[in-house]
Amino acid sequence: MIKELAELLVRWSGGFWPLRRRMRKCRFKPLQGFYKILYYLYLKNYGAFIGHTAEFSSEPCFPHGLHGVFIAGGAQFGENCVIFHHVTIGANPMPFSNTVGIPAIGDNCYIGAGATIIGSIRIGDNCRIGANCTVFSNVPDNSIVVSEKPRIIEKDAPLINKYYRWSKNGPVYFDRGKWVLETDKDVIDSLKNSL
Repeated sequence: MIKELAELLVRWSGGFWPLRRRMRKCRFKPLQGFYKILYYLYLKNYGAFIGHTAEFSSEPCFPHGLHGVFIAGGAQFGENCVIFHHVTIGANPMPFSNTVGIPAIGDNCYIGAGATIIGSIRIGDNCRIGANCTVFSNVPDNSIVVSEKPRIIEKDAPLINKYYRWSKNGPVYFDRGKWVLETDKDVIDSLKNSL
């Protein structure tokens, strides 16, 4: 019920970005507090977090919505950024690390699904960050960041790709919509230290 109410109130206020602007400009503390609660409840509906202190030069494009997006407070964005789902733009709070701090993203950047940008680094203007890339150092203007090609390891025998978990009766695996008790002693012994 609370999620639906938050969704309705955000729509009523003109949408996510108008609500965000209103929250950031509001100087009346009780109303600002209400806006923040509504803002974060709305983001929670999408499994997302965009710190209210993140700075955007212009409203970014989220082609697949806010699903799974995490943007640390204090992150900075230039104009015309495109941010796909499940992107993390996070702070590095680790003492003595070379990149302690929060990322800054330049103008006209395109950040692919699942990309992670961490620490006090700068992504230059007109850059593309490929899907599932992890970036922890500066990227110059007009650059593309891609992950290395995956290695393919072929096996002679079929792989066992069951998902196991422990139950009160021992290890069970998921098979065609049901949890099935494992009976193979070798498999059970191999799982004892891992689950």
